[in-house]
Amino acid sequence: MQAVVASYLPILIFLGIATGLAAIMIVAPMLVSPRNATKEKISPYECGFEPFGNARGKFDVRFYLVSILFIIFDLEVAFLFPWAVSFKEVGHFGFWSMMIFLGVLTIGFIYEWKKGALEWE
Repeated sequence: MQAVVASYLPILIFLGIATGLAAIMIVAPMLVSPRNATKEKISPYECGFEPFGNARGKFDVRFYLVSILFIIFDLEVAFLFPWAVSFKEVGHFGFWSMMIFLGVLTIGFIYEWKKGALEWE
């Protein structure tokens, strides 16, 4: 029983140090930061002019298309990396499965490009 408790001692030391550092990082800025609030510092807008229009205005659909395109290619990389790491083990079936996956993504990209979703005017 003594050996089991001794094996957890480094973890408890690590948790103690992490908790202490977190507490220091939270409390230290409160103690050393100046407290002179000016009109500019407490204003909610820092762009130089007063806000205009409604914050719930409509966006162009191209913003959403570009974000979907980013998600698609981000997922492609998320699938491509493990495939490349285990390339020797997946064999021919894994190779052709990935080629079909990349082909579908390429067709989708070409479709979006031909529709003009990536052109900003």
